[in-house]
This record gives sequence, C-alpha cells and structure tokens, in this order.
Amino acid sequence: MSFIKEKNSHDSPQHSIVDKPTSNYLESAGPTFDKRNTARLLRKLDWNIVPFLALLYLLSFLDRTNIGNARLVGLEKDLKMKGLDYNIALAVFFPFYVAAEIPSNIMMKRTSPSLWLCIIMLAWGVCMTLMGVVKNFGSLLVVRCALGLAEGGLFPGVTFYITLWYRRHECGLRMAIFFSAATLAGAFGGLLARGISEMKGVGGRPGWAWIFILEGIVTIFIAFFAKFIIHDSPETARFLTEAERKEVKERLKKDRTSLADEYDIKYLKSALKDWKIYVHMLITIGIYTPLYSISLFLPTIVKNMGYTNNASQLMTVPPYVLGCITTITAGYVADKTKRRGVYMMFFCVVAILGFVLLISTRNPHVQYFGTFLVVSGIYPNVPMGVAWNGNNIGGSTKRAVGIAMHVGFGNLGGVISGFSFRSTDAPRFFQGHGLLIGMITMSFFLCLFMHLYLVRENARRDADMERLGLTLESYSEDQKYQEREKGDNASFFRYTV
Repeated sequence: MSFIKEKNSHDSPQHSIVDKPTSNYLESAGPTFDKRNTARLLRKLDWNIVPFLALLYLLSFLDRTNIGNARLVGLEKDLKMKGLDYNIALAVFFPFYVAAEIPSNIMMKRTSPSLWLCIIMLAWGVCMTLMGVVKNFGSLLVVRCALGLAEGGLFPGVTFYITLWYRRHECGLRMAIFFSAATLAGAFGGLLARGISEMKGVGGRPGWAWIFILEGIVTIFIAFFAKFIIHDSPETARFLTEAERKEVKERLKKDRTSLADEYDIKYLKSALKDWKIYVHMLITIGIYTPLYSISLFLPTIVKNMGYTNNASQLMTVPPYVLGCITTITAGYVADKTKRRGVYMMFFCVVAILGFVLLISTRNPHVQYFGTFLVVSGIYPNVPMGVAWNGNNIGGSTKRAVGIAMHVGFGNLGGVISGFSFRSTDAPRFFQGHGLLIGMITMSFFLCLFMHLYLVRENARRDADMERLGLTLESYSEDQKYQEREKGDNASFFRYTV
C-alpha cells in the first residue's frame, strides 16, 4: 500500500485547495495520510520525542523533591535546622522557579529547544550536586533558590514543545506520559534514598548528601546527550522523511482550524485579557498546592503514621506506582473522548476522599490507603489541566502565553505547600490536610463552572451557525481565513469541554 494516498480532483472537501487563496497560508491541500499511516507516523513521533522528555522531567522532579527523603536521614540535624527552617527551604525554590518560566521560554525560542534544554539541565544538575556539599542552612537556601531558577523553564517549555508536534486531542496522552515521570520520581526517590543513604560516611559526607550528589551527577551526565537527542521542530527532525514532515505540518494546521500562528503583540494582549485563562490559573493552583505538598511531605506523613524512617521511604513507592498508571490511563481516555473537564472533576473527588481518610482516622492502614487516593487523584489533573487550557486557546502565540500564565501561577502553590505540613502539627497534620481539601474543592467547583460555560458557548455558536445555514463541515478555508486573527473567538472554533 502506498504510504501517501494520491490526490485527485475528486478529493473530499476537507482536502480541497482554495482556487484563489488570499495568501500562502491557504495553499496547502491538507493532510494526505490514511488512518494506518497516520497511526504509524504518531508512533514514530512518540518513540522519538516523548520518552526522553519524560526522562528529563523525572530527573527534574526527583531533584526538586528529594529533599523530603533527605530529611528522614539527618538533613535537619546536620545543618542545625529548627522550627520552620525546613519549610522555608522548600518554599524559597518556587518564586525563582516561577520567575524563570517566561524568560526561559523566550530563550528557548531565540536559541533552540535542544540547546536551551541542555543548558538548563546542566545548570540544575550542578545545583543539585552542590546541595550535597552545603555546610549550613544559609547555603542550603542559596542553592535551593538557584535550583528553582535553573529548573523553571522545563515544564512550560516542554508543554508548549509538545503542541508543536501533536494535534489538540493527541497532546493530552503525551503530556500525561511526560508528567507521569513525576510519579516515577516519587517512586524512585524512595527506593534510591533508601539505598544511597547507606553511603553514610563515604568521603566524609552524610547519607543525605550523597542523595543530592549522585542524583545531580546523573542529571549532568544525561544533559550532555540532550543536544543530540532532542529534535527542534518537524522541519528539522532527522527521523522524519520529507513526506512525513509535510504531513505533520498539515495535520497541525488543519487541527488549529486555520488560526494565526505568527507572533504579534496583540495575541499576547489577548491572552492577558482572557478571563478563561485566569479561571484555569485558579484551578491550577488548587491542584499544584496539594501536588507539591504530597511530593515534598509524603515520607513525613507516612512516618507519622507510626512507621520507621526506612519503612517510610519504601512505603512511598506503591502510591506513586498507582498514580503513574492512573495518570497515563486518564490522559488516554480523555484524548479518546475529547473531553477533559468531567475527568478533572472526578479526580478532584478522588483526591478529596483520600485527604478525608487521612484526616478522619488514626488507623494507619486506612490512612495509608488514603495516600493512594490522594496521589491517584492529584497527579492525573496536572497534565489534563494543561491540555484542557491549551486546547481552548486559539493561535500559537496566545497559547504559548496562556500556558505560561497557567503553569506559572500554579507553581506558586509550591510556596504554600512549603508550609502546609509543619512539624508542630504532627502527627495528624489537621491543618495541612484541611487546607488541601479546601484547595481541591475550589478547583472542583471552578472546573464545574468552566465545563458548563464551555458547553453552553459551543451550543450558542452552533445555533448561530445554523441560523446562517452553515455547518462546521461546510465552512470553507477562505471563510476561516477571514477570521484567522480572532483565535478562540472565531465563529468556527469549538471548545473542549
């Protein structure tokens, strides 16, 4: 069977070429691959793009959260930390992390994804290694700030990078696979910390120091390969044939409903004025606050159920394994059904139930089961929330800004999470669990509001089009071109609900 189906004058309307295009933007004939070859193309993209991105995020999340494991093997005692010192060490990471996001994305565009991601990997790998040689609380704070600055560009950069390769309802699964590395980081973190901590005394360094040093060295080692493994764009991807490059570009253009993708300051202003993005920002901080709270404090929470330090390290692994499976499954189902809001609400309820089990009983078995529900409820909502927001922003520039706003504001939840579980509240942590229940409940109701609004808005646009005797299928490329600068306000744009 031919890899590319031949075109002729009897092609279907969606592949037709406008007779007299207004610009070169309309000159393309559209996607030409059949279903089988499209599936083969997507598998090719997946194998060459997603695994290494997931590895990068695994290292990133592991390096920012392993301080929670180091705490159980003497970090506070050796650095003479007391009171809220540990919480402050967690919190200082996030303002610098957020501050780096937009400038980092700009630098990635001015250079290239492969070069810039390689640079920031080297930077945070060095910072991670230096955490293993700090001598006091002050130096720990300085290195944590630098680590936040170095890591800040990875998540928003890779999230936007994925949208340059996949269509709207293909991004969710890929983002879920990418973000599932965070759950694997939680699982590996406990196992690695348990083993590495046995190096106590080697080189005159404590066990917690070797956790930082070895994981930092691994990051530096992998960073050297990033420049050669990461592909900058479909146009320059070495693993694609010329026909495949053209097909990727045409699929994206058709999926973006002919909206403008060029840079213009008005699209940036459009993102800043869009109230829907601000609602997503609030939804996100309600998800990211418990996300970081659990990733930083789960070993502490399990320990306060009455288990030993070593047992606590190992017992954090199973909830993350389940969370990884749930995250990928949720991304797959959401992409297949082309719906996101209803799934986000469902997982909010799962997480709330988990925190209720943690706060309402002293039974360690019930509490431990609650951690499974918490992880499985929170983690799937992170990539799904980014995909939902990105799906509903029309135009490349507005989408890039909207995603940065979304991720940046959400990561401020990390500052809150640094103080969510205080030592003075042990062992039950009523205030911490209560805070996170409130945050997730806020996200649930905002998701419900957004879902209902988008359903109604789609219905209104359908009715307006019907009154004009038009359908989405009958809308010509020329008609779409006239509205290409309207973004998601274009009459033919339909929201993902």
